[in-house]
Amino acid sequence: MIIDAATLEQDTALDAELCIVGAGAAGVTLALQFLRGPIRVVLVESGRDQAEAATQALYAGEVADTALHPPTDTYRQRQFGGSTTLWGGRCIPLDPLDLRARPWIPHSGWPFGHEALTAWYPQANAICEAGAFDYNAASAVPGGMRPMVAGFTPRDFTTDAIERFSLPTNFAARYRHRLAASEALRVLLGTNCTAIELGEGAHSVRTLHLRTLDGRRVAVRATQVVLALGGLETPRLMLASRGAGHQDGIGNRQGLVGRYYMSHIAGTSGRLRLHVPPDRVRPGYEVAEDGTYLRRRLQVTEAAQSKHRIGNAVMRLHFPRIPDPAHGSGVLSALYLARGLLPYEYRKRLAEPAGGKGVALRHVRNLLTDPFSATGFAWTMLRKRRLAARKFPSIIVRPPRNVYSLDYHGEQEPNPDSRVTLAESRDALGMPRLRVDWRCTEGDIRTAQTCFRLLAEDLARWGHGSLQADPAEVAHDMLRDGAYGGHHIGTARMGATPAEGVVDAECRVHGMANLWIAGAAVFPTSGQANPTLTVVALALRLAARLKRELAPPPIAAG
Repeated sequence: MIIDAATLEQDTALDAELCIVGAGAAGVTLALQFLRGPIRVVLVESGRDQAEAATQALYAGEVADTALHPPTDTYRQRQFGGSTTLWGGRCIPLDPLDLRARPWIPHSGWPFGHEALTAWYPQANAICEAGAFDYNAASAVPGGMRPMVAGFTPRDFTTDAIERFSLPTNFAARYRHRLAASEALRVLLGTNCTAIELGEGAHSVRTLHLRTLDGRRVAVRATQVVLALGGLETPRLMLASRGAGHQDGIGNRQGLVGRYYMSHIAGTSGRLRLHVPPDRVRPGYEVAEDGTYLRRRLQVTEAAQSKHRIGNAVMRLHFPRIPDPAHGSGVLSALYLARGLLPYEYRKRLAEPAGGKGVALRHVRNLLTDPFSATGFAWTMLRKRRLAARKFPSIIVRPPRNVYSLDYHGEQEPNPDSRVTLAESRDALGMPRLRVDWRCTEGDIRTAQTCFRLLAEDLARWGHGSLQADPAEVAHDMLRDGAYGGHHIGTARMGATPAEGVVDAECRVHGMANLWIAGAAVFPTSGQANPTLTVVALALRLAARLKRELAPPPIAAG
């Protein structure tokens, strides 16, 4: 059943065995596991089916350094479905190494091994609609995927690992009918959790207090409570919910809530020249038998990470930087000239370079000398992205001179000084707004610089390509756009003890009997992978744990 909070009477009180706050990837996945009862579930969502400006404005906050982090109301959506309403669909599992404690990565290590995720990844892959759970280029398609660069076998990288792409699936639109049909589940739209009230002894949640933007109040009492609000809103609610025994916020006795805020270090850099025929280079996608888009990546090997004491990272072949007209591509120049029509997350990467009108004229010249490629590209994107159910994942353009840049995506070291806190200002509901102070480390940048250097050495040994990547330029390019998009990770991290994390290995808040957290906030490290697939896998694992927690006690024999 789906209910709009505007239809409820003032001071309505709802009771349930399980309350899930947040209906994004984690929250919807959890709710799907309880559709048939007997457990009564309430799924609380701030937004509705369509985006609303007043609701989205509740995400607005403060940023310590606007050059390093985007505004807090971008790259995430306060809407039924959460940020799955705008994600790109890239699905990648974490590597076993990502979960281990590595001496050269401070504060690394999860409180369980990769096998704890392995059992849940195939089902997570299905929920994300990313095809078969096969992330090896040799077996993902019959006969294996074609090589990224024919004949190139680097020493320090593998090209066998791949990424898969969801439709991308909007979890609300895709699973709405199943949620609506459940008699055990109530989805409550248009209402916001503003406070967590604890019971006697302050070791369990007694009541969740909800409010709508028009002032309506609702209370939910539940046996078990899960916060699935994302890596920024989860610590915001915990820090704002203060009371006896939790003067600094729920779960924050060790001062860890909001700390260790990670994203990914990402950027486009370098000039990769390949001295091979263009048809021996495949920078783009292949399509599996079920229609899923797949793509190879260059991933730094575990041996190289250990030897050079760096983090996990991947690189993809990428077209040259769009703002620089020296690329000679009519397609790229058309994108630059039309940048004002692009969404924020793409437009911010196309800042006008020095040169003003002269640069614009050179882009116009590229377009006039290469008009057919631009129109062909526009038709392809319309047909395969705008009109297709399974959308073409991204822009793929073959550079006219066989010169590529590299799209880098690497893990970020956990850093306790990178954090989110509460600001003095308040939103329309009276909640303290968020203040973000995202920071990277020297190790984060050194990982990127080392990866570019190692690849340059591998290409030199091969003899049919070269990579120019000045370390200073790489450092600049990694931070040119700041923290990577919507990856909000680590702000309520897992740890075996309260001194190490906010939640335990089961994702239960340390010291709390019935409060759990779902989502990337609990990741102790970010790994190289986009977080959504692992968020869904962890939600499935948590659902199994909650079913055991809520199961009636066995009846004693005789």
